[in-house]
Amino acid sequence: MLGLIGKKIGMTQVFDANGVLTPVTVIKIEDNVVVGSRTQEANGYSAAVLASGDLKKSRTTKPYAGQFKAASCEPKKTVMEIRDFDQEVKVGDVLGVDMFKDISFVDVTGTSKGKGFQGGMKRHGFGGGRATHGSKFHRDIGGTAMSSTPSRTFKGHKMAGHMGAERTTVQNLKVVAVDSEMQVLMVKGAIPGPTMSTVIVKKAIKK
Repeated sequence: MLGLIGKKIGMTQVFDANGVLTPVTVIKIEDNVVVGSRTQEANGYSAAVLASGDLKKSRTTKPYAGQFKAASCEPKKTVMEIRDFDQEVKVGDVLGVDMFKDISFVDVTGTSKGKGFQGGMKRHGFGGGRATHGSKFHRDIGGTAMSSTPSRTFKGHKMAGHMGAERTTVQNLKVVAVDSEMQVLMVKGAIPGPTMSTVIVKKAIKK
């Protein structure tokens, strides 16, 4: 699986070759350094360990900084494993946005925006009750349990609670442009997370 660590810059819009206006999200792909590898023989699975985003030495511990020695690079903010990496890489290699030049669709994984404590209608899309004739259950979530059996509420029942701030993947986003000079990737549509949040961009599984 081909993938890189990126950073969400924000949304804009571009015109395609036919003059059609397309909303796009701009993703900054800073240099991804291969700092390690996982093999089937030693670890039971294969993966490439990528690191991105410079980090001040004063903000690192010796154990954390030690994992970058083999790659001869400065400590990085983000370290992630990309399993079953399609490309042959070795420790110390530097990967960039050019990897997506021949790819038409990608999957983007990130942490969705946190929205705090929300009710059932906003969190789960409940329809609610009628708003007239003094209903008193206009935004109520309705029944939550059974009376005599089992006399309790099952775990996982859709109720009010913390919304957002979850790992989310948006699939099959079309690659609109790849700019090697600015190290940015433009994909059609929106991706998870707030501005400047870390995301993982992978070659689409289903396309």
